[in-house]
Amino acid sequence: MTLASRLSTAANIGQMDTPKELWKMITGNMALIQVQATVVGFLASIAAVVFGWIPDGHFSIDHAVLLCASSVATAFIASLVLGMIMIGVIIGSRKMGINPDNVATPIAASLGDLITLALLSGISWGLYKELESKAYVNPLVCAFFIALLPIWIIIAKKNAATREVLYSGWEPVIIAMAISSVGGLILDRTVSDPNFAGMAVFTPVINGVGGNLVAVQASRISTYLHMSGMPGESSETAPRKCPSPCSTFFSSDVNSRSARVLFLLVVPGHLVFLYTISSMQGGHTTLTLIFIVFYMTAALLQVLILLYIADWMVHWMWGRDLDPDNFSIPYLTALGDLIGTGLLALSFHVLWLIGDRDSDVGD
Repeated sequence: MTLASRLSTAANIGQMDTPKELWKMITGNMALIQVQATVVGFLASIAAVVFGWIPDGHFSIDHAVLLCASSVATAFIASLVLGMIMIGVIIGSRKMGINPDNVATPIAASLGDLITLALLSGISWGLYKELESKAYVNPLVCAFFIALLPIWIIIAKKNAATREVLYSGWEPVIIAMAISSVGGLILDRTVSDPNFAGMAVFTPVINGVGGNLVAVQASRISTYLHMSGMPGESSETAPRKCPSPCSTFFSSDVNSRSARVLFLLVVPGHLVFLYTISSMQGGHTTLTLIFIVFYMTAALLQVLILLYIADWMVHWMWGRDLDPDNFSIPYLTALGDLIGTGLLALSFHVLWLIGDRDSDVGD
């Protein structure tokens, strides 16, 4: 998603107009995300071991290496595939006269979940089958992708646009991973209670919609600021103080108008998803009127909070010489996961307390 936001901004401010500029921007950014994918995939597998196995007292070195190999391979391949798709979408959008900020980031977010989950399940299943007969395969896979790191680092360092991100872009991605992990722990604790097992099917929906909408807004604000100068330059368009909710949602500013439009998309979008879940008989939760009211309240509150935080965070980062394309989206999408999961868990608990329950929950 940071790649999509970076390239959208570059396309909008004319940094990808010539074939030479385009090639330079593509190679540098593709190498950069391979470095980030490999490192974060490795750290994510360690986090999974720490959060998932050690508290239970169960630890297997073979399974830990399997998880590491699956995670690194998935992150690498998914980033490669998604990066190529994003480049095609952004170039196509510019040729068709469409603002890539409006399409590239949500496509990256949506396809990111789908492609990553599909690859993770397929790769881990394949490596698990090789575990008993060929135990050396998993360490070999880890070593292969880690050995490629120096090549990607050298390519990324040659590009001035990605060189800075190579050094400074780790903090938001790693902190975002930690924030999302807290949301994952909330989900794990909630769905482990049979009374709230129905929450599992709605969590990706509420988090996906919230993350998509706030990513579009952050990308648009960032492009708007880039058109007036470079990060850190004093500008009236980049206040450092917290904005008032009125200026975020009710002013005549172009970003305020887009915030209103994105907020209004929440209810129709979620109604479509709820209808789809209901028609496919997904989960164990009956879509009663009171459930829909609580669910919509949680979804609207999540997006409202995220859009307000995005307005403050992007301007705050800009005023402190940080490029919002690289720093804001990881934080915002991770906060979307945490806030969405927390509000949804709270809604399910309240619904249970007031008597809106299903007899088949947990079957």
